[in-house]
Amino acid sequence: MTDTKNKNHSLKVHVTTLGCSKNLYDSEILMGQLKANDARFTDDPRQADVLIVNTCGFIAPAKEESIDAILEAGKIKQQQPEKKLLVCGCLSQRYQPDLQKDIPEVDAYFGTEDFQNILQYLNITPESPEHLYEHRYLSQQKHFAYLKISEGCNHKCAFCAIPLMRGRHRSRRMDEIVNEARLLARQGVKELILIAQDTTFYGLDLYRKQRLTDLLWELEKIDGIEWIRIHYAYPTTFRSELVDVMANSGKIVHYLDLPVQHISDPVLKIMKRGGTSRRIRSILNEVRERIPDAALRTTLIVGHPGESEQDFQILKDFVREIRFDRLGVFTYSPEENTAAFHLPHPEKEIAVARHTEIMEIQQQISYEKNRDKIGSTLRVLIDEYHPESATAIGRSYADSPDIDNEVVIEKVTQKIKPGDFYTVRVERAGEYELFGKILEE
Repeated sequence: MTDTKNKNHSLKVHVTTLGCSKNLYDSEILMGQLKANDARFTDDPRQADVLIVNTCGFIAPAKEESIDAILEAGKIKQQQPEKKLLVCGCLSQRYQPDLQKDIPEVDAYFGTEDFQNILQYLNITPESPEHLYEHRYLSQQKHFAYLKISEGCNHKCAFCAIPLMRGRHRSRRMDEIVNEARLLARQGVKELILIAQDTTFYGLDLYRKQRLTDLLWELEKIDGIEWIRIHYAYPTTFRSELVDVMANSGKIVHYLDLPVQHISDPVLKIMKRGGTSRRIRSILNEVRERIPDAALRTTLIVGHPGESEQDFQILKDFVREIRFDRLGVFTYSPEENTAAFHLPHPEKEIAVARHTEIMEIQQQISYEKNRDKIGSTLRVLIDEYHPESATAIGRSYADSPDIDNEVVIEKVTQKIKPGDFYTVRVERAGEYELFGKILEE
């Protein structure tokens, strides 16, 4: 490997990461290289020598948030012009010429996964791309970590600009992923959260066949890893063998994130999803039949071009029928250079109202499901402990960090360590929280 030791002992860096867990992963790879070269991180951007903003360009609100973050950093740069301000990520990848014109105070713009050019800009000799993960810096909790298994996407969904920013699907080599997982386990990581634009597509480009299940069995063997969670399974590339592995594994949690986006066939066709409502229902029913305690998560889009009142009624009926354990909703955001961009779509007010309706239905479903858990016991992974309020916050197998429900443990009478598992009896429930007490071991 290349010797990356450059003497940047005084380099202080502030990193702002916006968007999804895939962006967080990218930031942690970059931060790992910086730390390996003696850079230090600060939470105060005014104390930093280098400001890095890793942007999101997914939908309009994310773009606005990213631009606001760049402008905020730009104000600091104007007051302290000796600082370096670097912008990277999806928004920068897609709109770099416009950003350079509109926000010239930024010293340099970079794209997605542009780690080596960023490091070279900072006079740091980067390692070869296949070794970057070896110095990854866990910037949040140390007991769970996102594990990116591929980059990009080959699907051509009418509403989605991600392929324009992230390119075509590129699987990582299996041995590289497993090696990274082993390194994470040695650092104390107990939960691996597998992420990609489409996890079920994994391996098709590299090995000429889907190999997610092979990868899962390899990850299963790693000592120290107790939970393996799967995100972003795509309906058209989903295979029943994934259910086999999940049902027979001791570590793959009974949790499936299957973003269906819609259930009305006319809307699915306009969305260019490549699947049908029958196929989606078949997958969901198979998982529920074979793994009765499986937690099913999905995301939906309302207000998409072509979505009529009848289509929306079909979607509402579907949400009531399936009773997803976890569900998120986006209102349609027109994205330049996508197939749906020039198509007429419901007015924003209608989309917002539909969003509210779906979330109200799901809120009641979530409360009823939580209420049914009162009196039961759960294995809970603790994320936070607040001794001043004698409260801890954790998650069950049914909950992924930041996006799902929480288990709140009240009146803690013993020392609780984040990253440890505890058995919790559920005593009461809210719409998105369970409240309980730890059982004495």
